[in-house]
Amino acid sequence: MKVCCSSPASIGYWFIASLAAWAVLAIIGVFWYPLHATSAATCLLAMAVGCFANAFKNRTYHCVLTGPLFLIAGIVFLSLDSLRIKASVVWTGVLVGTAVAFLLEWRYSRNQ
Repeated sequence: MKVCCSSPASIGYWFIASLAAWAVLAIIGVFWYPLHATSAATCLLAMAVGCFANAFKNRTYHCVLTGPLFLIAGIVFLSLDSLRIKASVVWTGVLVGTAVAFLLEWRYSRNQ
């Protein structure tokens, strides 16, 4: 799979896909509280959907890495109570993982 770098169009596509996923998840959240509109799990799962959509359509390098990261983090947030993990640990992993993904994309783009 050949991958590319972020562009204004790919960022816009990610935003629209994430927003649509967030709306669906927030509606589900009306009936199942863990997915309420402002929950970390809802936001991360919506961002994961946006990344997967962007990775398939635009082949953005960082989305190939952050899509699974956001999906795992969203699932972990849904399971925080049973896993006994602090939210700050999950957020740190998300921030570091996202930064690494963008740094790898930046490095990859310079080599082309």
